[in-house]
Amino acid sequence: MPADSSPEPTALLPLRWGTYRGRYLAGILFILGGMIGLQAASTQFLVPLITGTALHTIGWWIMPAAGWRRHLVVFPCGVQIWLLLTGPQSVWTLAIPYLAWLLIRHRPLKSYGTVLFVIAGGVVVATVSSEYSGMLPALVFALAICALSAWIARLIAGIGRIPSKIREEAR
Repeated sequence: MPADSSPEPTALLPLRWGTYRGRYLAGILFILGGMIGLQAASTQFLVPLITGTALHTIGWWIMPAAGWRRHLVVFPCGVQIWLLLTGPQSVWTLAIPYLAWLLIRHRPLKSYGTVLFVIAGGVVVATVSSEYSGMLPALVFALAICALSAWIARLIAGIGRIPSKIREEAR
């Protein structure tokens, strides 16, 4: 690890249960799975509203982070995934879970400017597609922008690799 980079802050937190990598991967899977699954709801098929919201909430709760951070993001992110039911014109609201991601990943304030990429991507999606039939491609594009922005935020924070002790534990 280069001398100018610091370790992932959440990897150094003591966990009461599970491994860092296991909770991180399960959290991402539940957050994204709940968000995307909720989009399958319709006026005749309401089950995805409950299951998607529950999975999304559980995903935020199991991410390795300080407890208050995980609890703080659940409500705004839960509201946001319901806003996505209005179609591609609301994809810019992914700025809310993106900011939540930066918070639970313990990113410094200087990295929060990367939210502008997420908002800009949402504006592009809204101008290209306004029909709900275009929601899946809109989400794929917007989530790719979120992932890229998160990596940029990580670089801005100067975070290097996961400490070797954590990597060995995950094996």
